[in-house]
Amino acid sequence: MANGWSLIIGLVFVVVVSLLAWFFSPKGENNTVWRSTLILSFASCYIMWAITFMAQWHPLIAPRRADWRPERVP
Repeated sequence: MANGWSLIIGLVFVVVVSLLAWFFSPKGENNTVWRSTLILSFASCYIMWAITFMAQWHPLIAPRRADWRPERVP
């Protein structure tokens, strides 16, 4: 079962990979393009994963039974 540490471990992983992308991106005239592309891609993937993880971990809507009908009040 997943817990809150998954978000922190994922964040640390993304920060480490982003730092590696910063230092090991190809050198040349497109250095800035490579860095920003890689770092923004990692950050965007982490944000999407974290939103999906938290939506399943703490859902906003509780499931309802489909075969239950509320009583009609005359």
